[in-house]
Amino acid sequence: MSTVEQVVELMKGLPDDVQVEVADFVEFLRERRRRPLRTKLRLDWIGALKELKGEYTSVELQHKASEWRVGKALTRH
Repeated sequence: MSTVEQVVELMKGLPDDVQVEVADFVEFLRERRRRPLRTKLRLDWIGALKELKGEYTSVELQHKASEWRVGKALTRH
């Protein structure tokens, strides 16, 4: 028995609403495989903080960026 046949047999014993969930999950897996993986790094952020160059060292900017991320995460909830 093939894997597809096994899945079909397993699905037959499930309630209709769960069968719909299984079908949705299978579609999700198919779609995920279809999308190409991003292979190039995005570098569009380079230079975004250059106006702060005279105010902070690179380490201070790392700490500041961390504060901004944490602050933004806290305000979302």
